[in-house]
Amino acid sequence: MQAPEAYARIDYLRRTIEEHNHRYYAENRPLISDQAFDQLLKELESLEARFPEYDDPNSPTRRVGGSITRSFDTATHEYPMLSLGNTYSLEEVEAFIARVEKSITDEVTFTCELKYDGVAISLSYLQGQLVQAVTRGDGEKGDVVTDNVRTIRSLPLKLRGEYPERLILRGEIIMPRVSFDHLNRERRAEGKETFANPRNSAAGSLKLQDSAEVARRGLDCFLYSVPGTGNAQSTHFDSLQQARGWGFRVSEQLTRCRDIQEIEEFIRYWDQARQALPYDIDGVVIKVDRFDLQEALGFTAKNPRWAIAYKFKAENVSTRLLSVSYQVGRTGAITPVANLEPVQLAGTTVKRASLHNADIIAALDLHEHDHVFVEKGGEIIPKITGVDLERRETGSQPMQFITHCPECGSLLERREEEAAYYCPNSRACPPQIRGRIAHFISRRAMDIESLGEGKVELLYDLGIIQDPADLYDLAPMHLLGIEKTWEDQESGKLRKVSFREKTVENIISGIEASREVPFERVLFALGIRYVGETTAKKLARHFGDLDALMQASLDELLRVDEVGPRIAESLLNYFGEEENRRLIERLISSGLQFHSQQALSSGGALSGRSFVVSGVFARYSRDAIKDLIEKHGGRNTASLSAQTDFLLAGENMGPAKREKAEKLGIRIISEDELLQMIGKE
Repeated sequence: MQAPEAYARIDYLRRTIEEHNHRYYAENRPLISDQAFDQLLKELESLEARFPEYDDPNSPTRRVGGSITRSFDTATHEYPMLSLGNTYSLEEVEAFIARVEKSITDEVTFTCELKYDGVAISLSYLQGQLVQAVTRGDGEKGDVVTDNVRTIRSLPLKLRGEYPERLILRGEIIMPRVSFDHLNRERRAEGKETFANPRNSAAGSLKLQDSAEVARRGLDCFLYSVPGTGNAQSTHFDSLQQARGWGFRVSEQLTRCRDIQEIEEFIRYWDQARQALPYDIDGVVIKVDRFDLQEALGFTAKNPRWAIAYKFKAENVSTRLLSVSYQVGRTGAITPVANLEPVQLAGTTVKRASLHNADIIAALDLHEHDHVFVEKGGEIIPKITGVDLERRETGSQPMQFITHCPECGSLLERREEEAAYYCPNSRACPPQIRGRIAHFISRRAMDIESLGEGKVELLYDLGIIQDPADLYDLAPMHLLGIEKTWEDQESGKLRKVSFREKTVENIISGIEASREVPFERVLFALGIRYVGETTAKKLARHFGDLDALMQASLDELLRVDEVGPRIAESLLNYFGEEENRRLIERLISSGLQFHSQQALSSGGALSGRSFVVSGVFARYSRDAIKDLIEKHGGRNTASLSAQTDFLLAGENMGPAKREKAEKLGIRIISEDELLQMIGKE
């Protein structure tokens, strides 16, 4: 067979196989037998091997996997993947509907859809071909898992019909129950530990290095959003119907609802009917249908105001309390944990459940050896919800919270207005020290991925590291040959940590690479109490470098957006301790970044001005526009108020937002006008 003839046959086979694949997995209407399908696929594999010049990353043969990914790159989401506000109460759903209808003068229609219990994914298509798949991550950035996602047969690698040149879509990757059960049967037969639930299995599968193994896992994908690029429809419902025509699997249960009665009817039906579905759902998502009304309603700092998730109540079972143990966190907080007689709950075996704090134990009136009711909050984290008083043993004693640290013996303290007890021995209590180092190396902090909690614990126990700065003094000779084997208390299986040559090489390389981690993440890595990722970013950009932050007064700290008295006092206390200052000096001498590349300019062209950004822009993405504003001294806010200086209006901005800005007397500017203000025109 000559090359032109081979290309024609390869092209025909690819189109034919994808058509059959779509009919089988997306439409559930197969036209040929599995044997006939396999023969077509084998012919294509043979031709592609003979004519490698016709390679295509989106060929149907890629669905069987085979590529190996040693590490996953990180990508920034063009449209942030925000989480939804959750509720377990129909009254709160009614309040959400009332808020929407009060804010919008037009008639409002809602869509109700199933809330899949899986892993959110962002999908990018260029000229109809899948080019990138990125996990949700922290909402702003996620892992690139394109090769693994290509193995999901219900997901189109090439779009059908007419489609925009560029598309960004959102979906949920799930593991159907039949795939989950099959996977666990295989693992039990091989003597391996089984997976806890389909959601965890799906998440773990996406991060496997071998895409061929991912292909064997039987993952599925439902599309649930077309958030921006290429969206020519005016409503969420219509955009998903259009996506169905492009070849995506879209839920047949998607429904338009006109009022709270129809919404509650949908919720009640699926609360009962979900057991008959071939996959897990944990609730219902309610969204305002029209995109212009979504735009008008806008967002809070974390959630859209135009959507809410109603979560189904979790399964509840009774079991016996065996004992209570106490864990010490990196901040010294003491968390009581109930050790339970093993019980099946939502498809998993539960042996432990968090009791949170002393107040929860007191509120439950927990006694020794009580029979307790356990459920999974959000169907994932076990928690005790009550005590079966009818089965309480005569003479049993109330459970008493400990008075001293179970690790170092220090007398516990309870801070005013806080529920938790704390161990004050932060400098010598082993789990606090190990926890701080584990936080420091974590992915969202310094991202020294070759280390993990197990290795950190071993190195600490051996006296090789005592604080984060010690990591930068490590050399291969300190690590080679170290190993430890122990029995895992949860599974009873043997665990092993070892430092072989390749492992040590990766650790040293990871430590070296962490010297380039930006200041905002270094600040987060320090583990200052109450300073999370967002606060660290705001502090880094506001003050510009660590010296300015360390010298800031209480009043200066309080001027930073979203920094209140509690955070400000925590910062002053942290920088006021000599040992923390010594740690920082060692980290500085180790070459870490303590100067922001995106510091807010107090003398910038936009200094002191606040902006609300809305719509789609020609030259920059919305995130890039916001970065420009902050870089030149401006401040981004989520919603319009009398204190807003400018509304930056792009295309497709909702009329309600413009109307509100005009009513408040807020100046409305274009992208070009903003660029003129900062001297980019």
